[in-house]
Amino acid sequence: MKQKKIPMRMCIACRESKPKKELIRIVKNKEGELNVDTTGKMPGRGAYLCPSVECLERAFKTKALQRALEVNMTEEMLSEIKRIILRRELGV
Repeated sequence: MKQKKIPMRMCIACRESKPKKELIRIVKNKEGELNVDTTGKMPGRGAYLCPSVECLERAFKTKALQRALEVNMTEEMLSEIKRIILRRELGV
């Protein structure tokens, strides 16, 4: 029987390819707001990150997230995404 193809995406911080389900998608919508896409189907420009605080901080430090989403990141946005990552790690 033929195996189902697993969609792969690359983390913008560590540049490591992983299955799409393992990564977190951050989306910029038409109004320029950033959201964390838990379904993987939200409309807008998206970027993928590993679900680790280290990758998030690396993406913020190197401005990879700003370049990928064409938006200026603030500390508030960073802390909101960090809270979601930590919640996901705890399984809440």
